[in-house]
Amino acid sequence: MAGYYSVVEGDYLSKIAADKGFTDYHTIWDHPNNATLKQTRQNPCILVPGDQVFIPDKVPHQESRSSDQHHTFVVRRPSLKLRLVLEDLYELPIAGATCTLVVQGQSYSLTSDGNGMIEQEIPPTAQHGFFAITANLTPFHKIQIPLKIGYLEPVDQVAGQMARLNNLGYFAGDLDEIQRGGGGEGVSTDDASGSGQPATDDQFVSAVEEFQCDHGLHVDGICGPITQAKLKQVHGC
Repeated sequence: MAGYYSVVEGDYLSKIAADKGFTDYHTIWDHPNNATLKQTRQNPCILVPGDQVFIPDKVPHQESRSSDQHHTFVVRRPSLKLRLVLEDLYELPIAGATCTLVVQGQSYSLTSDGNGMIEQEIPPTAQHGFFAITANLTPFHKIQIPLKIGYLEPVDQVAGQMARLNNLGYFAGDLDEIQRGGGGEGVSTDDASGSGQPATDDQFVSAVEEFQCDHGLHVDGICGPITQAKLKQVHGC
């Protein structure tokens, strides 16, 4: 039966669609009832806990074929790819690095391209994994780095800001210690804070200041719209 589904932490559209029995997440994402959500979030892989996603009824697809022959039917579904970019302490790409990626118990041997990127198709319900650089090109080689797939929140959320800063090596704090969700937007000034910013959290403020300094922004420790836009650009999503 059609109805609304409330997003929980770790959800993204491909996973929701697969869990609800849809082979193509566009059936849900492109539904008119999800137009506002689509416009607000923009990326179907980046949602916020509490978002309401309309799940339509499944409509059986019918094909007419003769009964005295064998027929082959192919179900096509969009592929889901995980992309990671490897950079050194100077934000330079780590190219040609052999890596091991493990997702949902499946292991993949990959090599980063000239931009430091590795790319791998993964199951539509994947949520956890890890990867390790096996080549001796960085002090962190052979260290298993855990991955949480589908947990990244939009950049206007504090959880999304902290996650991106952490991913970029700025160590903004522990995501488990903040309040998630709430649909926060920038307020007050051109570079004001998003909803829920831990304004008294020195670690977070310091990370924002360091990021702003590194990227030629006004250094005030406030992760408002201007800083958010740059953070999203540098992070890649």
